[in-house]
Amino acid sequence: MKVSSLERTLTEIDHVRLTRLMAQAKADPRLLPFLEGLDELLSYSDLVESGRVPPDVVTMYSRVMLADTVGAAPGKFTVCYPDDAEPAQGFVSVLSPLGTSLLGLRVGDVAHWRGPHGALQSARVGAMLFQPEASGDYTL
Repeated sequence: MKVSSLERTLTEIDHVRLTRLMAQAKADPRLLPFLEGLDELLSYSDLVESGRVPPDVVTMYSRVMLADTVGAAPGKFTVCYPDDAEPAQGFVSVLSPLGTSLLGLRVGDVAHWRGPHGALQSARVGAMLFQPEASGDYTL
Protein backbone atom coordinates (compact mmCIF):
# COMPACT_ATOMS: atom_id res chain seq x y z
CA MET A 1 0.00 0.00 0.00
CA LYS A 2 1.36 3.41 -0.90
CA VAL A 3 0.76 6.19 1.57
CA SER A 4 -0.98 9.14 -0.02
CA SER A 5 1.16 12.05 -1.06
CA LEU A 6 -1.04 14.16 1.20
CA GLU A 7 0.80 15.63 4.14
CA ARG A 8 0.20 13.45 7.20
CA THR A 9 0.50 14.49 10.82
CA LEU A 10 1.15 12.15 13.74
CA THR A 11 1.53 12.90 17.40
CA GLU A 12 4.93 12.10 18.83
CA ILE A 13 3.39 9.56 21.24
CA ASP A 14 1.47 7.80 18.43
CA HIS A 15 4.71 7.65 16.43
CA VAL A 16 6.61 6.04 19.32
CA ARG A 17 3.86 3.52 20.04
CA LEU A 18 3.39 2.62 16.39
CA THR A 19 7.13 2.19 15.89
CA ARG A 20 7.11 -0.28 18.79
CA LEU A 21 4.05 -2.04 17.37
CA MET A 22 5.81 -2.40 14.00
CA ALA A 23 8.86 -3.94 15.65
CA GLN A 24 6.64 -6.52 17.38
CA ALA A 25 4.49 -7.17 14.29
CA LYS A 26 7.52 -7.90 12.08
CA ALA A 27 7.86 -11.20 13.94
CA ASP A 28 4.51 -12.35 12.50
CA PRO A 29 4.80 -13.14 8.75
CA ARG A 30 1.01 -12.77 8.32
CA LEU A 31 1.29 -9.08 9.20
CA LEU A 32 4.17 -8.21 6.86
CA PRO A 33 1.94 -7.10 3.95
CA PHE A 34 0.26 -4.54 6.22
CA LEU A 35 3.46 -3.10 7.62
CA GLU A 36 4.77 -1.51 4.42
CA GLY A 37 2.13 1.22 4.44
CA LEU A 38 2.55 1.87 8.14
CA ASP A 39 6.34 1.99 7.81
CA GLU A 40 6.03 4.54 5.02
CA LEU A 41 3.54 6.56 7.04
CA LEU A 42 5.87 6.62 10.05
CA SER A 43 8.81 7.65 7.87
CA TYR A 44 7.16 10.58 6.12
CA SER A 45 4.72 12.11 8.61
CA ASP A 46 5.14 15.42 10.34
CA LEU A 47 5.38 14.91 14.11
CA VAL A 48 3.75 17.22 16.62
CA GLU A 49 3.29 17.22 20.38
CA SER A 50 -0.07 15.79 21.43
CA GLY A 51 -1.21 19.14 22.85
CA ARG A 52 -0.49 20.85 19.53
CA VAL A 53 -2.13 18.47 17.08
CA PRO A 54 -4.92 20.22 15.16
CA PRO A 55 -8.38 18.99 16.22
CA ASP A 56 -9.24 17.84 12.68
CA VAL A 57 -6.32 15.36 12.38
CA VAL A 58 -7.05 11.63 12.68
CA THR A 59 -4.97 10.30 15.58
CA MET A 60 -5.08 6.94 17.34
CA TYR A 61 -8.54 6.40 18.81
CA SER A 62 -10.07 9.21 16.80
CA ARG A 63 -13.63 8.47 15.68
CA VAL A 64 -14.48 9.77 12.23
CA MET A 65 -17.43 9.78 9.88
CA LEU A 66 -16.45 8.65 6.40
CA ALA A 67 -18.36 9.74 3.33
CA ASP A 68 -18.50 7.40 0.33
CA THR A 69 -16.45 8.33 -2.69
CA VAL A 70 -15.57 5.16 -4.64
CA GLY A 71 -16.49 1.65 -3.54
CA ALA A 72 -16.70 2.23 0.22
CA ALA A 73 -19.78 2.49 2.37
CA PRO A 74 -20.03 5.57 4.57
CA GLY A 75 -19.86 4.99 8.29
CA LYS A 76 -18.27 5.77 11.64
CA PHE A 77 -14.81 4.36 12.31
CA THR A 78 -12.29 4.49 15.14
CA VAL A 79 -8.60 3.83 14.41
CA CYS A 80 -7.25 1.57 17.17
CA TYR A 81 -4.48 -0.86 18.04
CA PRO A 82 -4.91 -4.48 16.86
CA ASP A 83 -5.94 -5.83 20.28
CA ASP A 84 -8.89 -3.41 20.38
CA ALA A 85 -10.07 -4.00 16.80
CA GLU A 86 -13.74 -4.91 16.35
CA PRO A 87 -14.49 -4.16 12.69
CA ALA A 88 -18.20 -4.93 13.05
CA GLN A 89 -18.37 -2.19 15.70
CA GLY A 90 -16.34 0.27 13.61
CA PHE A 91 -13.05 -0.20 15.48
CA VAL A 92 -10.45 -0.74 12.74
CA SER A 93 -6.87 -1.75 13.45
CA VAL A 94 -4.16 0.67 12.47
CA LEU A 95 -2.56 -2.36 10.78
CA SER A 96 -5.54 -2.76 8.46
CA PRO A 97 -5.44 -1.02 5.08
CA LEU A 98 -8.31 1.28 6.14
CA GLY A 99 -6.73 2.09 9.52
CA THR A 100 -3.36 2.95 7.99
CA SER A 101 -4.97 5.03 5.27
CA LEU A 102 -6.92 7.15 7.79
CA LEU A 103 -4.17 7.89 10.30
CA GLY A 104 -2.80 11.40 9.98
CA LEU A 105 -5.43 12.65 7.54
CA ARG A 106 -7.51 15.75 8.18
CA VAL A 107 -11.25 16.29 7.85
CA GLY A 108 -11.91 16.76 4.14
CA ASP A 109 -9.02 14.54 2.99
CA VAL A 110 -9.66 11.36 1.04
CA ALA A 111 -8.32 8.01 2.25
CA HIS A 112 -7.37 5.38 -0.36
CA TRP A 113 -6.85 1.68 0.40
CA ARG A 114 -7.25 -1.78 -1.09
CA GLY A 115 -10.19 -3.80 0.14
CA PRO A 116 -10.14 -7.49 1.09
CA HIS A 117 -10.33 -8.61 -2.55
CA GLY A 118 -7.83 -6.08 -3.86
CA ALA A 119 -10.32 -3.50 -5.12
CA LEU A 120 -9.28 0.11 -4.70
CA GLN A 121 -11.56 1.93 -2.27
CA SER A 122 -11.67 5.49 -1.07
CA ALA A 123 -13.68 7.64 1.28
CA ARG A 124 -13.56 11.24 2.41
CA VAL A 125 -13.08 12.01 6.09
CA GLY A 126 -16.37 13.85 6.45
CA ALA A 127 -16.31 14.74 10.14
CA MET A 128 -14.29 14.28 13.30
CA LEU A 129 -16.62 12.83 15.91
CA PHE A 130 -13.99 12.42 18.62
CA GLN A 131 -10.26 13.06 18.89
CA PRO A 132 -8.63 12.18 22.23
CA GLU A 133 -6.19 15.08 22.10
CA ALA A 134 -8.93 17.64 21.44
CA SER A 135 -10.65 16.49 24.65
CA GLY A 136 -7.40 16.74 26.62
CA ASP A 137 -6.58 13.01 26.67
CA TYR A 138 -3.00 12.56 25.54
CA THR A 139 -2.53 8.99 26.76
CA LEU A 140 -4.97 6.87 24.72
